[in-house]
This record gives sequence, structure tokens and C-alpha cells, in this order.
Amino acid sequence: MTDLMCDGKVVIVTGAGGGIGRFHALEFARQGAKVVVNDRGVQLDGSAASVSAADGVVEEIRALGGEAVADHNDVADMEGARQLVQGAIDRFGRLDTLVNNAGIVRDRTVANMTEAEWDDVVRVHLKGTFAPTHHAARHWRSLAKEGRPVSARIVNTTSTSGLFGNVGQSNYGAAKAGIASFTVITAMELHRYGVKVNAVSPGARTRMTAGLIEEPDGAYDPFDPAAIAPFVVWLGSEAAGDTTGQVIAVSGGTVTVLEGWRPGPSEERSRLFTTEEVGEALPGLLAKAYRNPRLPQP
Repeated sequence: MTDLMCDGKVVIVTGAGGGIGRFHALEFARQGAKVVVNDRGVQLDGSAASVSAADGVVEEIRALGGEAVADHNDVADMEGARQLVQGAIDRFGRLDTLVNNAGIVRDRTVANMTEAEWDDVVRVHLKGTFAPTHHAARHWRSLAKEGRPVSARIVNTTSTSGLFGNVGQSNYGAAKAGIASFTVITAMELHRYGVKVNAVSPGARTRMTAGLIEEPDGAYDPFDPAAIAPFVVWLGSEAAGDTTGQVIAVSGGTVTVLEGWRPGPSEERSRLFTTEEVGEALPGLLAKAYRNPRLPQP
């Protein structure tokens, strides 16, 4: 028997019917995991649900000699997320890793965005990460309280749109920024139960990036969606050890550990600032601080 990174583990991958989620599911299977392939089969904007996407990936995994089942629950629905988590436990007897990957886009500038476009995107991405995590966390917590050993993993999907910004994606970016913070906070909360939580920010050519990323002009594709799965599988396995609360950006052959919010230039006085003094202190501090290159430049 070869040394498979996830041999015998049970893994849920949401949004696994296509794109990078499909690659995640396939790589987990290649590494010996039993995979629950969750996908509602919706279009890019969240419309026209179909169950065929998840079923197709399950057939791919079975053709490779792996074990997988399809799940068609809505992960942004609390009951649907509960059924997803409980279904994995009922079918395979355990749950080791949850990969929150489901998402949709409805891009529009904030002045033109409708309430539904905001609500739908935030719901699928942010609540669709919270709901499965909530039910998985309750399961692992109950095991820990029973004195049973727990070594579980959660890998969330964030985006540079949320971490650095992208015009036309205030809904998507806000949700993805929320997921990055959610990752850090749940890593703090779940550590005591033996659960490690990390996030990956993929730079990849998918349906969501159609028209935003140029096609490769050579054999090497720096935005190949297959590039993300090895990092997700590693973070979702015992190989990641105590790694938790981290956000990792991956694109092609490049991986970057993102450092997030941290204190920059500062000035301290022994009394409160007056409004007039703000104009004396803040411009100098801003001039020394890191400036997001995506923002309008002076």
C-alpha cells in the first residue's frame, strides 16, 4: 500500500461539481479519501439547479477506483448543511475534513447592484461557509467532550477580491473578506477541540474568472485550476500538522502566505488628539504605510 496523504479519511467538498472544487474532490480521492461531492449544479449566477454536476464527479472518482457519494443540499441553508454533514457521518462513519468551496458571482458596481444580487452572493459564500462549519464543529466538539481524539480540518475558500479588492465585486469581495476573518476566528475557537482551520485564495481560470484572465500562450498555464488542489489537500490532511488560522494564496506555481491586517506606522501621544492635530499626524503616517496598488494612486 502506498503512503496516501488522506488514506481512509472522509472529506466533504462543497461546490465540487466543477471548477477548482472538482479538482479538490479528485485529488482527495487520489490521496485515498472517501469524498462527499456536494454541488447543487447551479449556473454561475446561482440559477437553474441541476444534480448532474455532483453525480458526474462521483463517477470520475469511481472510475479512478475511489469511493465517493453525491450530495445536492443547499449549503447556505442550515438544514441542508446539517443533512450534508450528518449524511457523510451516516454513510462513512466519520468526518475528517470539510472544504468550503461553494460560490456564485453576480458582478455589478455598487451603485447599480440590486438587493438580491447582494443578498444571494453573500448568502452562498459567507453563510454557505458558516452553515457546514457550524454543524461539523458541533459534531467534532461532541466527540472531544466524550474524550474521543479529534484531528479534523477545515479549508475555506477566500479570494483576492476580498483581500485586496476588485471593481464590480463589492458583494463577492465582502463575503470573501468575511471568510478570511471567519477562518482566523474559528481557528481560535475550535483549536481546543482538535480542529485546524485555514483558507486558500486561489488564482485560477474558472467560470467565475471568465473574461478576467487571459488564456495561456504556452504550455505552462499560471492560472491552471488544477494548481490549487494540492495545497487544499495538504491543508486538509494530517501533513499540515498544527497549521491553523492561515490564509494561503496559490496561483500556478506560486504560493504566498498572506499576512493580513497587522499594525503599521503609528504615533502615540499622552493625550487625545484634537481634530486639528489629526491633520498634522495622519498624512505622515499614511505616507509611510503600505498602499494597495489596486487603489487609485495620487
